[in-house]
Amino acid sequence: MENVVVAGVGMTSFGWFPGTSTADLARTALDAALADAGCGVEQVGFVAYANSTAGVMGGQHSIRGEVALRDSGLLGSPIANVENACASGSTAFRTAWLEVASGASDVAVAIGAEKMSHPDKSAMLAALNAGTAVEDLEGMVERLGGRPDRSLFMDIYADAARRRMAEHGLTAADLAEVVVKSRQAGALNPRAQFRATTTTDEVLAARLIADPLTLPMCSPMGDGAAAIVVMSPAAARRHGVAAPVRIRAVELTSGLGETPGPVAAARAAGAAYESAGIGPDDLDVVEVHDATASAELGLYEDLGLCGAGEAAALLRSGATALGGRVPVNPSGGLLSRGHPIGATGCAQVVELVDQLRGRAGDRQRDGARVALAENGGGWLGNDAAVAVVTVLSS
Repeated sequence: MENVVVAGVGMTSFGWFPGTSTADLARTALDAALADAGCGVEQVGFVAYANSTAGVMGGQHSIRGEVALRDSGLLGSPIANVENACASGSTAFRTAWLEVASGASDVAVAIGAEKMSHPDKSAMLAALNAGTAVEDLEGMVERLGGRPDRSLFMDIYADAARRRMAEHGLTAADLAEVVVKSRQAGALNPRAQFRATTTTDEVLAARLIADPLTLPMCSPMGDGAAAIVVMSPAAARRHGVAAPVRIRAVELTSGLGETPGPVAAARAAGAAYESAGIGPDDLDVVEVHDATASAELGLYEDLGLCGAGEAAALLRSGATALGGRVPVNPSGGLLSRGHPIGATGCAQVVELVDQLRGRAGDRQRDGARVALAENGGGWLGNDAAVAVVTVLSS
């Protein structure tokens, strides 16, 4: 396959925007990414459009990309619609990368857009809970001691957090510290949904969602979009891209369900390290799918940033904070930047491209040259249904 680079990125702010449509969000992100790449819509040979919830939330079950982009100038181009739960944006990015790597197109765009703000909370919960086997839903809620008025995924993550506390000495204060770290980064990100700092005591005193997870330990719902322009190196030269970012690997895998074995994130990470010819010690900056504070800690171990049972110690050392050895979620992550489901994977790449180009402002990891993003989606059996790990370099 041919080398591929990221030529431009763009995204909206994340948050609740009741008067803004999914199409408005998608076009704003697209226009910013094309401007960053010095490229017009007429040069785009392929579009991968990610969205997870428009069917449940708005009744747009099909042709979501064509509808969202009908006033963008891209109609007439090949548009592939991608749905892979929370990993939809990452999967769209992989699809666009493969389009250019195969030589089918010189320029492709990945767009992730989601609008989750809705007056009916039950619609939002239905959209989230569709990320598992619907025939298993009732049994999973009963087994985990969940409730129908909250997301099943919070019960899944709470169960994992309790096991980690029992087995590895993780404390509620550790979970709160993940949020404190996240909010510190989010406060420096002008596009983050939450931009106020917090304290450990405030996080611990907040409303309990699913023991031991309090509200700030759980990622919010919201609206937003992010877009990425990928090109062949030759196309990047033609367009005068000053700082192309190399795509070293984009590895996608499905979870093993009930079958014992390494979790999807660990397997995708291992494949990405092998494809990119690097290891965890080579990483300068990382974005992960911190759907909850406890999920971030588990991913430290899955990605090989530390050994089994050592995640809390790594957090306490400050290595994963801004200014640390390997900052994790300098964007604020899902917990603070926000989590419009279909946009999240693309937003992770936007942050890492900004880091590798040295334009992340006060969030900048000095000298960043190698970056990794991990994104998970859905749940099946005992594992995420899908995991995508991306490696980029300057």
